[in-house]
Amino acid sequence: MKSASPTLFDEAYYQRFYFDKKTSVVDPKHMERLGAFVCSYLKYLRVPVERVVDVGCGIGLWRDLVAQHFPAARYQGVEVSAYLCERFGWQQGSVVDYAASEPFDFVICQGVLPYLSPPDLKAALDNLGRLCRGALYLEAVVREDYERDIIDEDLTDPLLFRHRAEVYRRGLSRHFREVGGGLWLSRAADVPLFELECAGG
Repeated sequence: MKSASPTLFDEAYYQRFYFDKKTSVVDPKHMERLGAFVCSYLKYLRVPVERVVDVGCGIGLWRDLVAQHFPAARYQGVEVSAYLCERFGWQQGSVVDYAASEPFDFVICQGVLPYLSPPDLKAALDNLGRLCRGALYLEAVVREDYERDIIDEDLTDPLLFRHRAEVYRRGLSRHFREVGGGLWLSRAADVPLFELECAGG
């Protein structure tokens, strides 16, 4: 199977999953709590946040959250959807091969990677390592979430790949240390961590 085509992410897709309140996957209160947690944890860890990239930024849910918690930071939205790039002015690109002149302090990748085939997922995880010199926030549903019956399949896109959690952890561990709550700290970051603040090596 191939990764989802960029043409999938058209106006109809975003109308269904984001703009129509009856079928939207967006919970504003959840996003507010998530943004407060992630950004507060970064502040606690003393990760300097000046340059932020949101890879697969969608309608830009993180833009205002970043501005609220890191008002001096520069936010860059990157999106594969031509429709959203035209509508919101994002930079067009894919998590698989998006490149920047220098790495970012904070990389966000929410709900993107399950649309990728296994080879593209492997490439994307390596690319996230190249893009990040600080912290990565990653959200992706995995096969175990379906097996534990905690996914609302009426709202979730049926086109998602159901990769195992180990696939993500193995790919990310080359570049990051897992610090919980979906946050990963770059192995290149000069941020001291207590041993029990990390989930394994």
